[in-house]
Amino acid sequence: MLFDWIALRCTSLALALFAGALIGSARADDPPPRLGSTPSSRAAADQHGLPPDSTTKQTLEPPGRTLRFIATAGSIRVFDDKGEPQADIAYTSYQLDGTDRATRPVTFLFNGGPGSSSAWLQFGCAGPWRLPIDAQTVTPSASPEVSPNAETWLDFTDLVFIDPVSTGYSRFVAAGEDVRKRFYSVDGDASSIALVMRRWLEKHERLSSPKYIVGESYGGIRGPKVVRNLQIQQGVGVKGLILVSPLFDYRVAGTNLLQYVATLPSYVAVARETKGEGWRAVTRADLTDVEAYARGEFLADLVKGQADREAANSLADKVAALTGIDQAVSRRLAGRFSVSEFRRELDRKSGKVTGAYDASVRGLDPYPDSDGQRFGDPSGDALAGPLASAAVDVLTRKLNWRPDGSYELLNRAVSPAWNFGNGSPPESLSELRQILATDPKMNVLVGHGLFDLVTPYFGSKMALDQLPPFASAVHRVKLVAYSGGHMFYSHDASRQAFRAEVEAMMK
Repeated sequence: MLFDWIALRCTSLALALFAGALIGSARADDPPPRLGSTPSSRAAADQHGLPPDSTTKQTLEPPGRTLRFIATAGSIRVFDDKGEPQADIAYTSYQLDGTDRATRPVTFLFNGGPGSSSAWLQFGCAGPWRLPIDAQTVTPSASPEVSPNAETWLDFTDLVFIDPVSTGYSRFVAAGEDVRKRFYSVDGDASSIALVMRRWLEKHERLSSPKYIVGESYGGIRGPKVVRNLQIQQGVGVKGLILVSPLFDYRVAGTNLLQYVATLPSYVAVARETKGEGWRAVTRADLTDVEAYARGEFLADLVKGQADREAANSLADKVAALTGIDQAVSRRLAGRFSVSEFRRELDRKSGKVTGAYDASVRGLDPYPDSDGQRFGDPSGDALAGPLASAAVDVLTRKLNWRPDGSYELLNRAVSPAWNFGNGSPPESLSELRQILATDPKMNVLVGHGLFDLVTPYFGSKMALDQLPPFASAVHRVKLVAYSGGHMFYSHDASRQAFRAEVEAMMK
């Protein structure tokens, strides 16, 4: 999940609150003794820390096969360069029995936010157990009972789900604002996660295994930076990077005209889905004409500006025709619909708003007569209760790991405190170029949902098209788009198709 991305992309400069020192030289687990270290600081950290790891043997019977695996729920402690404990980073790993660990792939997965736990990918997409999280039907009171995941990736790769500090059960064990500044920053966050990955590989004797990284949403910023840190700082090579509904560049924001180019194909996908017989009717092939218009005539008219009334009216009328929104409204907005404006105007006559994470989902506008936009997200709000309960139930009942404190599915205190770039909005395309150039054998797979308005697929398409030719050779960087929203894997057909792409990448 990507917290408040629509607002953040307009305010990322203002959110650069802290300088944030790097954690690149930090250590994890059992640091060597240090003269002058104070036992009281270690004792205080242990008081706030997580319980010992819990390892259990599990047997699962998805359709057509039996999976026997070792599950570990636990944490890795991160220390600063003085050997002082800083944070306990929680993870859940699943390793299939009876395999050659030297050749068996291991995949690390994390969500975004900043402030999101990995429960979305674990219990919605790749883990051994799955919770039905179809945004079309789920309600806050839905049962949190999980069932064997027919599309688990455990068939072809071991899995390690990581919860960055302040998400899931991960927590700080040191007090003070300086610690938070280090972890709540673009580079500090990536450094700490890369460090935890290296320590997990050492701890479980998996340094020789083929390694893959999966990041969702803000994971588009985090993922390439983590891989770069692994390559350069941690001495760990990565075979492939998989990004789910990623954001690559916060600079496409605010007054940047490219934001309208990025969102237009998704607006039209939603409109065409509404007119069709069901959400499965629309594919990316149906949007070829819109993509061509968006990067051609639409962009040209945008650049001419509203002072050119002929161009402005032409653009507004074309957008109205493509989306079905009232022509007068489109002309009033000059065809430049923000995400919140589109969500309200698409079905305003019915008093409904679309989801942001999945705009094919409709919900009632709680204030239909208000001039302001005072509505939540019908495609995301209902998921929090069932998913958080499912995560706690699996960790405590199935995996026998019982930390104290609350499980943070979505920690909304993290994002406002995040250092997004010291005056410059973050981007990861620079690191993406570097990691692809450093390792000519590494591949990247990017998956999107057509109805996602938070991180629209065409934004990634435009960003990836700017990479050098070596990135596009023999499909080193591949973009796929499916019916669905930000969590497109909540739809059966999309989840199955994406799993097939991932499995093919790892062969």
